[in-house]
Amino acid sequence: MKKEAIIELLEQKYTELITWLENHPDDKWQKGPQGKWTTGQQALHLLQSIKPLNDALSIPTFMLRFKFGKANRPTRKYEEIVRRYHERLEESRGKTYKGSQNMKTPNLNDKHYIINRLQTENKKLQYKTKRMRNKSLDKTVLPHPLMGKMPVREIIMWTAYHVEHHLETLKRQY
Repeated sequence: MKKEAIIELLEQKYTELITWLENHPDDKWQKGPQGKWTTGQQALHLLQSIKPLNDALSIPTFMLRFKFGKANRPTRKYEEIVRRYHERLEESRGKTYKGSQNMKTPNLNDKHYIINRLQTENKKLQYKTKRMRNKSLDKTVLPHPLMGKMPVREIIMWTAYHVEHHLETLKRQY
């Protein structure tokens, strides 16, 4: 997937999420289905997922390559990343990334802050994606807690899908 298509995908997925969150009743921000994350927790989890990616992409590429190495395979297509993510979710049997385990439920006062941060982090990711060289997107790898090391282009595509995945979960639950 080309950079421009990835940026459009990020914009589309985050716009759908933000619109849904803004229109979702405030009384359901802190209350969710029994044993499931609340809307606030889902939004916070997505923020906890994109923020470290943006932080990592602020580090010079040569340092990332030194720390994590280089890609040793061609970049996968979007559909393959989605398929592998579902396989890994199935294998993990619902394990949650350590930063999202025992997550606090954000209060209603945090709703607008979290939504604004999601919008800001999405714009940052789009900007960083646009500015990176194609070679760096394909050769530089970053660790993903569930998927292992992934080329940056793949992890950005996964980020777009991750938003879709959680939005679909929210729509099903509500």
